Amino acid sequence: MERRTIGAAALAVGAVGLGCMPMSWAYSASRQRGDESLRAVHRALDLGSSLLDTADMYGPFTNELLMGRALKERRSDAFVSTKVGLLVGDQHIVANGRPGYVRRACDASLRRLQTDVIDLYQLHRADPEVPVEETWGAMAELVRAGKVRALGLCAVGARAGRRSGARLHDATIRQLERVQQVFPVSAVEAELSVWSPEALETLLPWCRTRGIGFLAAMPLGNGFLTGRLRPGAGFEADDIRARHPRFTAEMMAANQPIVAGLRRVARRHGEHVTPAQVALAWILAQGPHVVPVPGTKQERWVAENAAAATLRLTTEDLREVAQLPPAQGSWD
Repeated sequence: MERRTIGAAALAVGAVGLGCMPMSWAYSASRQRGDESLRAVHRALDLGSSLLDTADMYGPFTNELLMGRALKERRSDAFVSTKVGLLVGDQHIVANGRPGYVRRACDASLRRLQTDVIDLYQLHRADPEVPVEETWGAMAELVRAGKVRALGLCAVGARAGRRSGARLHDATIRQLERVQQVFPVSAVEAELSVWSPEALETLLPWCRTRGIGFLAAMPLGNGFLTGRLRPGAGFEADDIRARHPRFTAEMMAANQPIVAGLRRVARRHGEHVTPAQVALAWILAQGPHVVPVPGTKQERWVAENAAAATLRLTTEDLREVAQLPPAQGSWD
């Protein structure tokens, strides 16, 4: 697989990564099977999808433990990205950016992952009670201690900011400018997909001009852009899409023209090319510093996603995707 470089530290990863969250968090617990997920991880590594994106909160903790089982055998094949800064309670999630906690959390992640170094350590969310510079400073100490190779920051979930006229990623950019004064940012992880392209407005250009890698989260729109979800089919109660405004039967039906457009482009490239591959190829075309991180827990979808790295969209294809109708329905 094509390799891409993340950040000033020149960290090389496969062009398509693997989002590991669905294996143990947020999607249909009845379909989460450890051995099946482990096979998916090994398949990804075999295909060159080396970036494994996890977090201590996924599970919580069980996702890192699962990755540790794979890394015990395949550490040299993998690029490990995990996150810190969020704690999961029974009915809530809270931020914790205290330096002491960050240090303890890193040590715990290293144990669960069965490795002596984390390739990319990301701040999941800044703690409003702690200056972000203090949190980032503690993370920088981990780099100097040899426990972490590079640092990244996840975009602030701040769609509500638009109500005050702010652009979607203004708050994230302000955080990035602050932490850059403390220690270099190697990567930013934020949502980017055909039906949620807002990062193209300011965040992606900000990263490009500074040589910062961009990890595209939810590149397949939580599965919608694969074309395999049927309006009205419903989701299990513990699936985040069961409560998501864009995944009501009405909104899924209204947004079918987006999937139809991806299918039209796919057909031009062969009968075996899928809408999901077109959606990922569109992200890859946004720049050599961009790495989509589609989440899955099944080998077949790992292989399909990895194959998108070889799909080259034409100027006509990109123009057609750009002209697809905007998604309907709130994303809050």
